[in-house]
Amino acid sequence: GVKELILIAQDVTTYGIDIYGKYALHELVKDLCKIEQLKWIRLMYCYEDRITDELIQVMAEEEKVCKYLDIPIQHSEDSVLKAMKRRSTRNSIMSTVDRLRTAMPDIAIRTTLIVGFPGETEEDFNETISLIEQVHYDSLFTFIFSPRPGTPAASMEDPTPKEDKNRRFDKLCAVQNRISEQIHQSYVGKTMRCLV
Repeated sequence: GVKELILIAQDVTTYGIDIYGKYALHELVKDLCKIEQLKWIRLMYCYEDRITDELIQVMAEEEKVCKYLDIPIQHSEDSVLKAMKRRSTRNSIMSTVDRLRTAMPDIAIRTTLIVGFPGETEEDFNETISLIEQVHYDSLFTFIFSPRPGTPAASMEDPTPKEDKNRRFDKLCAVQNRISEQIHQSYVGKTMRCLV
């Protein structure tokens, strides 16, 4: 009786590396689409730099694949991304979003952002605001950086006052709430297929 299958992992886009020595998520999704009783297949937590053209093509062509991706970028600025040991850059993030929206203009994209990572400047933060205004994420999960024991970031110098972090967090949420409201307004008057 299962109607929706959610493929979820810390980074589902790495599927196949350990088994076949290559990215093979697009092949798995294509095979799963052959299961007649499945109505929807959803992908969760796809790292931006591993979203292949083949995966985008399968998502665009297969009706059962939800036109939705959760792409946790964490930040928009190269210097902060590098300090986080992320492989993405601002340019690669924008390029991936462009590729997705060219293939699937109606795709919903969600992301995750950290505010106040050690070394984040006011300019870095403002560029993150600029990115979300450009991309128009459908939804956003954001949180204020807090050190986790045993991680490299826990020992980094963190000169940003808590008040500044809170202010940045509030501003980011306000901007995203405005964007989400605009997106939600675009659904008014439309009939949507839903799973409850």
